[in-house]
Amino acid sequence: MEKIATLGNGCFWCTEAVFMRLNGVIKVTSGYSGGHMENPDYKSVCGGNTGHAECLQIIYDDNQIQFENLLEVFWGTHDPTTLNRQGGDIGTQYRSVIFYHDQEQKVIAESYIQQLTEAKTFKDTIVTTLEPFTLFYPAEDYHQNYLALNGSNPYCQLVVKPKVEKFEMKYADRLKNKKS
Repeated sequence: MEKIATLGNGCFWCTEAVFMRLNGVIKVTSGYSGGHMENPDYKSVCGGNTGHAECLQIIYDDNQIQFENLLEVFWGTHDPTTLNRQGGDIGTQYRSVIFYHDQEQKVIAESYIQQLTEAKTFKDTIVTTLEPFTLFYPAEDYHQNYLALNGSNPYCQLVVKPKVEKFEMKYADRLKNKKS
């Protein structure tokens, strides 16, 4: 059955490229959620005054991948201990956030945070927020499938590609087209 997850873990150019490679993920859309402005655009969100986070809306087949598995990749591909920052990207639009769609997702996320905290998986305190999902606004077309369409862009070469390569090594058994 198709389900939806909405996650924010930094710049959507990096995170989209990761999640779209996961087996069981049907579609990944870069966009904005969690803000107060209707129909935000990239420029307004980057200004930091709309309250939105750059995030992904992930449609997945829960017969192939579970919400918990998406969260495992979420935790494993960004730093959930830096408030409003991922690497050089700074501002509330880059916050670590899970927009839960129902009570089950909220409980799973809370439990996962508790497990990671108790296991001392991260040196610092997890600052990921759990926010109820309200609206999702797809980002402009030029943000969709960004790495595939802009692979020679310096940001893609220096930031996105290394992140994707690290992800592919760590989660090789979960890729859509597993490498032999």
